Amino acid sequence: RRQRALLWAVLLAAWEAAWGQLRYSVPEEMPKGSFVGDVAKDLGLQLTEIRDRGVRIVERGRTQYFTLNERTGHLVTAERIDREQLCERVQQCVLRCELIVEGEMKFYEIEVEITDINDNSPSFKKIELEQRMSETTAPGSRFPLPDAHDPDSGRNSLQSYELSGDEHFSLAVQAGPGGDQRPELVLAKALDREEAAFHELVLRASDGGDPARTGTARIRVTVLDANDNAPVFSQAEYTVRVPEDVPVGSTLVTVTATDADEGLNGHVTYSFHRISERASELFHLKSKTGEIILKENLDFEEISSFEMEVQARDGGELFDAAKVTISVTDMNDNAPELTISSALTEISEDAPSGTVVALLHVQDRDSGANGEVRCSIDKDVPFRLQSSHGSYYSVVTARELDREQVSEYNVTVRAADGGSPALQSSAVLALRVLDVNDNAPVFLEERYSARLAENNAAGALVLTVRATDADWGQNARVRYRLAEGRVRGAPLSSYFTVDAQRGTITLQEALDFEDTRVFSLAVEATDGGGLVAHCKVQVEVLDVNDNPPEI
Repeated sequence: RRQRALLWAVLLAAWEAAWGQLRYSVPEEMPKGSFVGDVAKDLGLQLTEIRDRGVRIVERGRTQYFTLNERTGHLVTAERIDREQLCERVQQCVLRCELIVEGEMKFYEIEVEITDINDNSPSFKKIELEQRMSETTAPGSRFPLPDAHDPDSGRNSLQSYELSGDEHFSLAVQAGPGGDQRPELVLAKALDREEAAFHELVLRASDGGDPARTGTARIRVTVLDANDNAPVFSQAEYTVRVPEDVPVGSTLVTVTATDADEGLNGHVTYSFHRISERASELFHLKSKTGEIILKENLDFEEISSFEMEVQARDGGELFDAAKVTISVTDMNDNAPELTISSALTEISEDAPSGTVVALLHVQDRDSGANGEVRCSIDKDVPFRLQSSHGSYYSVVTARELDREQVSEYNVTVRAADGGSPALQSSAVLALRVLDVNDNAPVFLEERYSARLAENNAAGALVLTVRATDADWGQNARVRYRLAEGRVRGAPLSSYFTVDAQRGTITLQEALDFEDTRVFSLAVEATDGGGLVAHCKVQVEVLDVNDNPPEI
């Protein structure tokens, strides 16, 4: 039968080798250098080919688990392999590598299944267990016992439990949702503390290996004296309201329970039974007095109410439970949060009234009047607040803007809550007003006059005209030109010229008093946006004695 299985394995390896894949299996924990498979034989390679053609094993992981013995052509282990470490909670543990034949430019995939051996014993987290039972515990009562753990798989894993040591107890094993075994201690016979105050038991867990491995835990059952009175709370439910700014260390509420028994059976201790993780961080229950103390600052905005269950337990393990509700009242400890969701940084001065320049969001984490927020804006600016949907406000223009009066605005928006005293916050909007060409150039004088002696040389300065523009940038850039006109049939530009940028009027040629005594010029000033201004210039030519008498 073994020969038949071996024959099938050889045939399977030969068939898979033909398709470029080899499969082997090897038990875990084999020493380094252990045989895995005859690669040379399965691939039909000669031992000389292995050395000459550069045959090697390649693994993609960090650890090299296999290597090729060039002398024998065998695939052997390069490290001791621990299946439980490599494939925890995996039923089939397979390692993959590749055999590269560099001389032939070929590769073969190799899969090695790591089979489990029974190298781990079942074990308990605690090998010494304590169980306390009252002597009045009814036979048939069950008590859960801790599970054992065995990292092996299949039959080598945990299979059964046994209990030994005392006729008062037996063992029941229940099946868990996942098919796991859950041991329970069953009271088979009534206890009598006066007969035996302690019972020593041994819980044994066994796996299915051959030979089987076992692990044990000792159970010490302490029989308690009869306790026929349970503690009773003075109230079934305790309710308290505290402000969120109550100081850390304050006692918020005291729970009280009494027990009619005497001695240890009448001694009551308190503990939280059902409590949220956050509540356990905030509150501390004094086990002896029942005082619930505040450990950290409360925050109404985080959690406004806490519900927990408190247990009062006597020395005989009888208990009572009460519900505790701590309601946190809001204090005005949060200023309004004013956020600029969207805002312009520039706006044209000709923007129509009602143009939106910013969208603001306001919220206050407090509640009631403490969370009611009112927003306001500076009164001396041409903007107003407009309520939008929900907690949003828009800042819009209240009238047309004039850059020539105010070119920049720093608008402060304030938010105040309804608390007493009120808390407030603010946000500043920086807005620059962009220029439009709404101002024409203006000459410093409507009329200019100059007196100039005749016979001055060409290029002589007559006078300078100047115009200003209240706009900004290109719109305020002024250029000058001489209006068309003629004197005695000749154009004025043949006598005078004006500098386009500086506005200086100079002579083109010498003037002759005897020819023309007065010149009237018109000068235009044009800004970058095309707006125009005019002024008049009168030039009076003064006579010089440049002509002899004629007889």
